[in-house]
Amino acid sequence: MPQNVVLPGPAPWGFRLSGGLDFNQPLVITRITPGSKAAAANLCPGDVILAIDGFGTESMTHADAQDRIKAAGHQLCLKIDRAEARLWSPQVTEDGKAHPFKINLESEPQDVNYFEHKHNVRPKPFIIPGRSSEPTASVPPESDVYRMLHDNRNEPTQPRQSGSFRVLQELVNDSPDDRPAGTRSVRAPVTKVHGGAGGTQKMPFCDKCGSGIVGAVVKARDKYRHPECFVCADCNLNLKQKGYFFVEGELYCETHARARMRPPEGYDTVTLYPKA
Repeated sequence: MPQNVVLPGPAPWGFRLSGGLDFNQPLVITRITPGSKAAAANLCPGDVILAIDGFGTESMTHADAQDRIKAAGHQLCLKIDRAEARLWSPQVTEDGKAHPFKINLESEPQDVNYFEHKHNVRPKPFIIPGRSSEPTASVPPESDVYRMLHDNRNEPTQPRQSGSFRVLQELVNDSPDDRPAGTRSVRAPVTKVHGGAGGTQKMPFCDKCGSGIVGAVVKARDKYRHPECFVCADCNLNLKQKGYFFVEGELYCETHARARMRPPEGYDTVTLYPKA
């Protein structure tokens, strides 16, 4: 039923709209701000606005309705249409006014007298007025078919089994000599452990100190050394990025290698570096 609601100004009014001519929907209040002027005027979500300050909303777009509401100064007159169905509201009223912060979570009592029973019972068949609810037998009661159908209802039925389940059951219960034709026994696959590349590598041993090398290792020809053991046999100079020389199986720097490999008198020493 249409009713007129007057909100005292000025803005804000405390409600939100949706719809309009451009949306092909009526202007409907979708939200009410608690404690606002709209809440004090008992506006509710779902109210359809029929007129704003005397202007009908049938030809108003959403923007036109917003402009008309913003133009209201001292008061805003709305003509609304509210559905007859009573909606449950969780608001708490004090002194005849809705409280802006308190809500009521208590459920409203419902009329349950139309239920025939208050507990779960076996559903009753649908009965058309003027017709009997008893099923009519399409087979004469004195026939053998009728007696066979009624006798089978009282006998327990065996559970159905699929063909593959029966074959598996026969394989389990029967001995290997009694296997059905077309079947064979198989063994579970065995995973082979591959050696070689998958095996653990041996720990190299230092040619100078004789202990195992864990981490960084320096290889010179077929000899392995710790980085700190990669030194000249005479002066203990670290040979890293300085070049090294083998003389009678020992590592030397260039100076001491020249001293140990003095050529005969009249010849000069020439250093030859291996090609990369």
